[in-house]
Amino acid sequence: MKKIIIAIDGYSGCGKSTTAKAVARALGYTYLDSGAMYRAVTLYFLQHFINPDVPKDVKRGLQSLDISFHNDNSNGIQQVYLNGINVEEEIRGMQVSSKVSEISKLGEVRKAMVEKQRKLGKKKGIVMDGRDIGTVVFPEAELKVFMTADTTIRAERRQKELLEKGEMLSLNEVKENLERRDAIDTKREVSPLLKASDAIEMDTSYLDFEEQVSTIIELAKERMN
Repeated sequence: MKKIIIAIDGYSGCGKSTTAKAVARALGYTYLDSGAMYRAVTLYFLQHFINPDVPKDVKRGLQSLDISFHNDNSNGIQQVYLNGINVEEEIRGMQVSSKVSEISKLGEVRKAMVEKQRKLGKKKGIVMDGRDIGTVVFPEAELKVFMTADTTIRAERRQKELLEKGEMLSLNEVKENLERRDAIDTKREVSPLLKASDAIEMDTSYLDFEEQVSTIIELAKERMN
């Protein structure tokens, strides 16, 4: 079977990352979390008080950071490192979530991350999720999936994730954050969130995790032959 690129795009809270990780494991592919890369940039900007409205500060910040992925040998789970430090938990918190769309829409940031993503995917055999993977990063991907879900259901899923990490927010707060991110992601000038013309839409509102994974695996196998 030939190796392919699987691009999974869609809204926050649709289950893109967890599904993409499981698909990659099942196929023996490499999983690349593009969202984690933008979250790591956001964390760095917050830590170093970089003003996203000042182009020279943004450029300086991007030149000073290094993002890498390493598997945790104890459980095989991929971890995100920022300048050699594991920031997997920090980048998933609400502080980063509330700012990541604002940082992600910056042209310089997207240009730098897309360049890195393309390098990582040159050998194929990868699953990558994000918002512009099938439209900008890998428009030639053999399989493109666009995930959607009801906003309230997405908010409930995200609230549960945050509670498991000790962050207590009301459902309304989480929902408002998602709606604000949706607006920024879909209306930004550079690489907005859109469904590629050849992408397969998957509404995950009432699909369980196993159904999401098995559907994408079947679609992938059809394209590997």
